[in-house]
Amino acid sequence: MKLRPTTIVFLIALSSTLIVWVLRGIKLLSFMPGAVLWILILFSVITGILAGIDRTRRRY
Repeated sequence: MKLRPTTIVFLIALSSTLIVWVLRGIKLLSFMPGAVLWILILFSVITGILAGIDRTRRRY
């Protein structure tokens, strides 16, 4: 199964956001400002929407 590039970007953004969130939650990345986490969450949402739009488009 071959994944589209937009799906790969979404999966990377989502996994990196989750990793940062967990590491910040257990105080390993407590020095990181909350704005960085919000930017990662926003980036994940945007890439998820774009991946969904790309999936619904038909390519001939």
